[in-house]
Amino acid sequence: MKKYQLLLLSLLSGLLLALAWPLNGISYLIFFAFIPMLWVEEIIIQNPLKYGKFSFFFIVFIGFFVWNVLTTYWIWNSTEAGAVFAFLLNSLLMTMVFNFYHYSRRVVFRKNKAYFALVLYWIAFEYFHMDWDFSWPWLTLGNVFANNPKLIQWYEYTGAFGGTLWIFLINIFFFEIFLSIKNKESFSFNLKNKFFKTSIICVLVLVIPIVFSVITYNRYEEKGTEVEVVVVQPNVDPYTEQYITPPLEILQQMLVLAETKTDSNVDFVLFPESALQENVWEEKFDFSQSVNVLRCFTKKFPKLAVISGISTQRLLKEDEPITPAAREFSDDKGRYYEHLNTALLVDHSGNIQRYHKSKLTPGVEKMPFKKIFKPIEKLAIDLGGTVGSLGVDIERKVFNCQNGVKLSPVICYESIYGGFVSEFVKNGAELIFIITNDGWWGNTAGHRQHFSYAALRAIESRRDIARSANTGISCFVNQRGDILNRTDYWEPAAIRQKLHTNSKLTFYVKYGDYIGKIALYSGFILLLLSFIMGIKLINRNKMD
Repeated sequence: MKKYQLLLLSLLSGLLLALAWPLNGISYLIFFAFIPMLWVEEIIIQNPLKYGKFSFFFIVFIGFFVWNVLTTYWIWNSTEAGAVFAFLLNSLLMTMVFNFYHYSRRVVFRKNKAYFALVLYWIAFEYFHMDWDFSWPWLTLGNVFANNPKLIQWYEYTGAFGGTLWIFLINIFFFEIFLSIKNKESFSFNLKNKFFKTSIICVLVLVIPIVFSVITYNRYEEKGTEVEVVVVQPNVDPYTEQYITPPLEILQQMLVLAETKTDSNVDFVLFPESALQENVWEEKFDFSQSVNVLRCFTKKFPKLAVISGISTQRLLKEDEPITPAAREFSDDKGRYYEHLNTALLVDHSGNIQRYHKSKLTPGVEKMPFKKIFKPIEKLAIDLGGTVGSLGVDIERKVFNCQNGVKLSPVICYESIYGGFVSEFVKNGAELIFIITNDGWWGNTAGHRQHFSYAALRAIESRRDIARSANTGISCFVNQRGDILNRTDYWEPAAIRQKLHTNSKLTFYVKYGDYIGKIALYSGFILLLLSFIMGIKLINRNKMD
């Protein structure tokens, strides 16, 4: 097969992956998406002398680059340079995964099938991509079913990595069926027949999780006591209004919306990320006009608590270690402070609880590898709130409310991390409130994808979710992952819903991303073994 034909196959994989992605994608295409790329690998490994040394790398890279661009093109709306970097880096990492598999197959398995190596390497990559300075798990394969909660009720046991494993297994079995048909292998209804046996296993691996999920979905009942929540979507344009309009004026607009749905039965009102733009010093909350206005508002209703995003600053104590996010006062050398992206709870008694965003957006709220890139920190992308490296909370905090409910705020980017969100639940959260500001990418797939991922977190933890987006989509999500009472994009709105608290921990919450951890350790050992054997092979060839 000619190189341009292999390139077309790689492009086909990229297109299928993009077409499968939510919200408007056809998710079932993901079960076939890797077949063309697997075929490319098979052709090249069986004909090593026909293709150049780096042919496989560049051919596969093109396919992954197409997938990244077509799926996350919306990053361009906020930063051209950041978008190009994200496309290239993510495509490169995915390409390396397939090349590690190709290399291991060649030096360890002597060209024999070793699909388990590909699965290990890919899941290890996704797990690693969850927790490093350039973390970008947006395209974790298990996320593709975010719009199909009926299919993935078993995520409460596996998380999204279980979806990744499922996807690869189906692709591999379909690929083996394809090879059997291509090679014109005989077919008979006999378990010794490869085609028949592979087909049966493929159907079982595909159908059993779906049947289990549909049964679970239909039988599942909401657990816990009821609370009433009002979510406000203020729709403040982040490019023009948010940092120009006086903070109290924006707050009054939100309160007017809230009052259209709030009465004495409402337990919580939720405002979005960075809703309060007063830049409050945390040592002086009592002097904040915005905070005091919220206190006055809560006193109108007997059991109300308001949760809102706010930009805050914290003064480091003189004996406190200098944190990576610390900034020195220009007029007071030797004194430091931090900027923070904060979620604030103000209850009926006027008490304040706060949580600081801890999974920071690379290049926006956190300068990756700061020692290397510190000179360009001032060029951080402005996507809401304070930019540059921010302070964080080490603990996944739970707000203990006056009515006995325990809830946790999840701020924007944090909501795409299943294992991270599960830590809030493990610490006692009975409800999850997501606050975000999704207007930076315009009316594109970006805010819709982000919105859809909330369903994954609901299923994994079996927690009801309230989601307040400034200019995105606000909604409620029940414990089955169903979207309830969603708003339209770019419209100010207030919505109200009864939610159920739940204190039971799912298997996934208890044990976290165990699939990712197993893959990471196993994949590392296999890759190390591959490099050792590769070096021995090179030395042997030199001696010959």
